[in-house]
Amino acid sequence: MKFRLYPQERAGLSILAQMAQQLVLGVHVLSEIFGAPVQEYPRLAAQIREREAESNDLHYALLTHMRTSFISPLPREDMYALSRILHEAMETLDAAAELLTIYKLERIPRRASDQLEVIARQAELTVNAMNSLDDLDGLEDYWLEVLQLAKRAERTQLVFCAELLQEQKPSNYIRHRDFANHLIEVTRGFRQLATRVGSIIVKES
Repeated sequence: MKFRLYPQERAGLSILAQMAQQLVLGVHVLSEIFGAPVQEYPRLAAQIREREAESNDLHYALLTHMRTSFISPLPREDMYALSRILHEAMETLDAAAELLTIYKLERIPRRASDQLEVIARQAELTVNAMNSLDDLDGLEDYWLEVLQLAKRAERTQLVFCAELLQEQKPSNYIRHRDFANHLIEVTRGFRQLATRVGSIIVKES
């Protein structure tokens, strides 16, 4: 039988996993935007805005749960930090979709799809990790894999911006760079989340 560090109180972890799932769903819709005509952007961006609103509701539901629950599977400051980081990542993803709509960016560069692929993988890993925080076995692999993915995203970002500078006119470069910066910020949010999970593993080892 695996040794569990914390009492069995699953509701808070379930909320964190649901927040990560909102990012999975948001990434799926953003990938649809990449292949859609510009006139479809507002409708699809609205779907991501719904995911952000759900993430916000879950964030406050977790705060309420922590205030009213006697038992917490993790220190409350860690639960709050994980929830805050997840919601901020969702907000950034939502803002990226809004930029596509406002700027009416067409022919999304391939590097953006590369970044979105990293974000999708980070989000999927995070759903499972949030559900496993009461059993730290195996979470070190999550920590390290998300960090490796973040490094990959940083390298892609350098190439992305260099290619934009070569291929785009100045006004288009600024618009595409703004969008690229939002994508990299989402991956950095997951890196921050994984680092927090790593600190939990170290504290509880």
